Amino acid sequence: MWSTATRLRILPSALTLITPPFIRLLPSSTLLPTASSPTLLHSPSPPSPRLHFRLLRRKLTTRAAMAAAQNGDSAPEHVVGKWFSVPDLRLRDHYFTVPLDYSLDPKSSPKITVFAREVVTADKEDEGLPYLLYLQGGPGFESPRPNDASGWIGKACEGYRVVLITLCNFVQRGTGLSTPLTVSAMQQMKSAKDLAEYLTHFRADNIVKDAEFIRVRIVPKAGPWTVLGQSYGGFCAVTYLSFAPQGLKQVLLTGGIPPIGNGCTADAVYHACFEQIVNQNEKYYQRFPQDVEVVRDIVTYLANSKDGRVPLPSGGVLTPRGLQTLGLTGLGSSAGFERLHYMFERAWDPALTPGAEKHLSYYFLNAFEKWSAFDTNPLYAILHESIYCQGAPSLWSAHRVRANYDDKFDAIKATKEGCPVFFTGEMIFPWMFDEIPALRHLADAAHLLAEKKDWPLLYDRAALENNKVPVAAAVYYEDMFVNFKVATETAAHIAGIRLWVTNEYMHSGLRDGGSHVFDHLMGMLNGKKPLFLTLVDEHKVLVSYLGFVPRLEVYTDCFLCMKMILLCPKLLFTFFHALRYGA
Repeated sequence: MWSTATRLRILPSALTLITPPFIRLLPSSTLLPTASSPTLLHSPSPPSPRLHFRLLRRKLTTRAAMAAAQNGDSAPEHVVGKWFSVPDLRLRDHYFTVPLDYSLDPKSSPKITVFAREVVTADKEDEGLPYLLYLQGGPGFESPRPNDASGWIGKACEGYRVVLITLCNFVQRGTGLSTPLTVSAMQQMKSAKDLAEYLTHFRADNIVKDAEFIRVRIVPKAGPWTVLGQSYGGFCAVTYLSFAPQGLKQVLLTGGIPPIGNGCTADAVYHACFEQIVNQNEKYYQRFPQDVEVVRDIVTYLANSKDGRVPLPSGGVLTPRGLQTLGLTGLGSSAGFERLHYMFERAWDPALTPGAEKHLSYYFLNAFEKWSAFDTNPLYAILHESIYCQGAPSLWSAHRVRANYDDKFDAIKATKEGCPVFFTGEMIFPWMFDEIPALRHLADAAHLLAEKKDWPLLYDRAALENNKVPVAAAVYYEDMFVNFKVATETAAHIAGIRLWVTNEYMHSGLRDGGSHVFDHLMGMLNGKKPLFLTLVDEHKVLVSYLGFVPRLEVYTDCFLCMKMILLCPKLLFTFFHALRYGA
């Protein structure tokens, strides 16, 4: 047998032989912090020498900081990771310890961790590039994890340091690596009241405060940065314009202009959205007319099953109204129609024996469960309607408004009358917290949030009407998530905003045509798009040139422009008059 001394002498060599080349066991003396190594800002002196795994050291350091923040212990407010690579990009992680409640004294407020990932083009880590903050859609979804320099990230990295934040609502605090509020984590709360109160700190107002906390710590001289807001991230960007415009150099919005009225605007939003959803359903069935019968058969099967439902693989249930929620992503994003159709192609099990009963296939039931991410991103469901609330409750707005459209969205009635079954859109209903297992223990907290009246303000109309920050926005004419009419009504109150109105993309335009969308919006701000339309109201459009500063500037693509002219023939005269004599 080997002595202890002998074992200690041969252990490093043995591990070197069996450990892959990208993981090496090294003395801590070779891993002391350098300019590029992970650094705890204001950290104590290095620990005594010991053996460390090179790959794990960064994770252990940052996770220790996260744990300290979550346990209420003293933690550094900023932890910086090492640079690492994906094809054509260099990335670096940042962890920030921020107050849960900014209204309290920083010393007394509970702390959470907010994660941000810095992304630059390879070999540009040391260049003094300006910063661009990306705010993800949601609420409750994390920022993308880049695999390469494709899409809008690659385009943006040509001239910016991109900061991908995982805060809460949009991809932000409460999601990803930012003290994530998972289904299991929220079970730690002692009561529904405690959970509801905790969740009130995860809306756009605190997301903006998190962003400002980060900006003054990573941007040189605490200078302003550019913000790109996608969908709900755009809502957050408008909150940013309202309350912290000093931190903004310019703002880009893609499918993300919110309603800014006082009270709860959810009713107005859902009334407008139901009209667009009807249109999307009609287009879907025109594209795949064979699915009319398939969907009706499924609804009939579900309605005739015990208690009007069938069990799902994970323990949930599928009902006719649950089936209709497939429209959430099936009707509103690119390739959504195709995905939905291919799913219905495999709805039924084959009859392998004579007289076999008809059953929905495991494939279909499993695909239904995976269609939406309520189990991995529960904040989307529990906080959804609160994003429209300022000083008033939502009272389950979508559920109430849907009752006005039962003639079109009653699935069982449609089946009996031989009509197409219409799918619903981006809406959260109270019965989901019964039918979806991951949401069941959140139901009481969700009801408390739906009844909450004293929501703080998210927007300042006076500040927006006096806005000085350059803003460009892509407004998708057939957007099922952020209604075109609602978006343009708000845009009329944001001074100097420039709109690119297009039906070339749906709500997922930044994902589908990212480099083009990003480049187009930047061109609107830097003067490369000199001709624009100024939208005065629904029926009057004037054409003008760069240099004239209207309240609302609207770019359109040629096909949509022709459609607008057909709807309002006076536009044609106005257009040629402006070309001949100037605006």
